[in-house]
Amino acid sequence: MKKLLFSILLFISVASRASFILIPMDETQSNHLKAYGIAYWVLTKNVPIDWLLNYRGGSFAFPYSKDFEKECLVRNVKYENIPDASMSKILQDIADPEVNMDAVRLEKAPKVAVYSPKANNPWDDAVTLVLTYAEIPYTVIYDEEILDDNLHLYDWLHLHHEDFTGQYGKFFAAYQNADWYRKQVADYESRATALGFSKVSQEKLAVAKKIRYFVMGGGYMFAMCSATDSYDIALAAEGIDICSAQFDHDAIDPNAQNKIDFSKGFAFQNYQLSTNPYEYEFSTIDVPGIRPIAKEMDYFSLFDFSAKWDQVPSMLTQDHEKLVKGFMGQTTAFKKPLIKTDVLILGENKSLNEAKYIHGVYGKGTWTFYGGHDPEDYQHRVGDPTTDLNLHPNSPGYRLILNNILFPAAKKKPQKT
Repeated sequence: MKKLLFSILLFISVASRASFILIPMDETQSNHLKAYGIAYWVLTKNVPIDWLLNYRGGSFAFPYSKDFEKECLVRNVKYENIPDASMSKILQDIADPEVNMDAVRLEKAPKVAVYSPKANNPWDDAVTLVLTYAEIPYTVIYDEEILDDNLHLYDWLHLHHEDFTGQYGKFFAAYQNADWYRKQVADYESRATALGFSKVSQEKLAVAKKIRYFVMGGGYMFAMCSATDSYDIALAAEGIDICSAQFDHDAIDPNAQNKIDFSKGFAFQNYQLSTNPYEYEFSTIDVPGIRPIAKEMDYFSLFDFSAKWDQVPSMLTQDHEKLVKGFMGQTTAFKKPLIKTDVLILGENKSLNEAKYIHGVYGKGTWTFYGGHDPEDYQHRVGDPTTDLNLHPNSPGYRLILNNILFPAAKKKPQKT
């Protein structure tokens, strides 16, 4: 009788063991940012993940393993052990056509590249910060690797705080005598010459075009701050000298504005170039530098897409908050009237008529632009200390970056047209 009772209890114990780990991504999560790192790490073990769109903030679910559970504990990521029956019920509820949820299968960890100069700049980069914090591996590449056609080795490319127009970030007025600025100019000019170009603007254009081919062929490109509008402008200004003599040692084309071909860019149209070397702007794409709103009131809202029909934008906007704190940068946000009509706006400040977070398709690939420099540093300035993400483990603004990291891993449905 005792043996029978023991066998029954053993059977019940085994039957009730977890078959899945659920990582909730709602407000109960202890560390949202490291949760993405767990998801990425599980994918590297060739274990698929279900990304539960709009279920508890965009939760992750994957088969149970002691190693996975231990890793969650080590990284201080909240998780729940879920038996088969409960997981089946969750998926059944998500599949209900009346609810705005869906389950997307993540299959393979994307190979991540960060386009960044090897030398240290007097500013940090939000993407490299959060990748490091979340423990997601990446490879730093720059002009040499891109021009040597190495982009095919990667699935996802981030463009570091960069100026693709060859105007050194338009920092001339404030920093022309700073040691770091002079060194940057010398390094860029030396690199351009070594790579066979007579000007930095020409070399940066060649890099921008290689990136465009990468996206066209199916790559995923993500950019923040000045790497958004300066990239688009560089493509649209192909073959046109838009640089003042302070940047390339000869005069700007006096008819540059009229020669711009907006069709060559990804996102923007009908903007006016800023040809003044003393103005800290590339064009009228960026919103005004003096914000017409108090810091405490500066938020942007994420659109609520149909998870079952619009999976891609739904993945990119998964968050535990739909109102996200605004933050500034050299390129803070984009004036909505200057955004092309086929571009998808993911996040906006309606009261200011500006878009913060936009997305589009080009060829077989996609691109995403995110305005601002650091989601947890409202007015990040040159030389400011690096943001400590240990203080911001649940940052909604940083979550949007990490959505883009996992997005390429998804087996996607055809999008609604």
